[in-house]
Amino acid sequence: MPFTSLNFRDLGGIPAKSGLVRKGVLFRSEGPRNFNPDQLAALQGMGFRSIVDLRSAHERKDAPHDWHGPDCRWLGLDVNADLRVFGHDGRERLIKGPEPEIAITTMAETYREVVGALMPHWPVIAAALLDGEVPMMLNCTAGKDRTGVAIALLLELAGVSRDEIVEDYMRSSIFGDNLVRDGEVEPGMMASFGFMPSAGQIDALIGVRADYLEAVWDEIGKRWSDVPGYFEAAGLDSAMQHRLRAELVD
Repeated sequence: MPFTSLNFRDLGGIPAKSGLVRKGVLFRSEGPRNFNPDQLAALQGMGFRSIVDLRSAHERKDAPHDWHGPDCRWLGLDVNADLRVFGHDGRERLIKGPEPEIAITTMAETYREVVGALMPHWPVIAAALLDGEVPMMLNCTAGKDRTGVAIALLLELAGVSRDEIVEDYMRSSIFGDNLVRDGEVEPGMMASFGFMPSAGQIDALIGVRADYLEAVWDEIGKRWSDVPGYFEAAGLDSAMQHRLRAELVD
């Protein structure tokens, strides 16, 4: 596979209550910036029918999905609850001190915000899945935060256990590993914040932690009781949730 060096994967094969997540239906990905020409050519040959792009308008303009053909529908769904788009607020949080806990808490709060920011987009995503616009790629910039929340919720809807969801999420550590390997951490931090956070904070910002997803589930429990209740509030009734499970699981 030409994508093993990227935060990109088919969710197919993950165990769910009633079977396995279908292969070739739902893919998670980082943004297109880091795909080389051979990888983009491989994407073109995979028959994607839809792209759910959770990046802000600025991020999408900076690195567009310009590889797909007319048979693939691109959905630009702004989810601006991300540290990259916090701007001044993100900087002010991190500049308070070098303690890693500042970044960890900020990231957990960010994940909580993503839960609500996704709500208006679920009917669009569900309609694409149920209309057969698959394979579907769901991405943000890193493929671990906004995408991580969205995929976690879809997998739980499909009947995947939280342990399995966390196991898949932790594989997205490859994005931060690549930043370190390629010497991109300092340029990225300077562009985002204008200064270098501490080493512990950087680990929290570019990495993945199970407690970030725990913050998601805690937020849902407090506001909507459970994941089905959350999707119901987002406009996906129980019948539609059932149809989505049937679409996602063999």
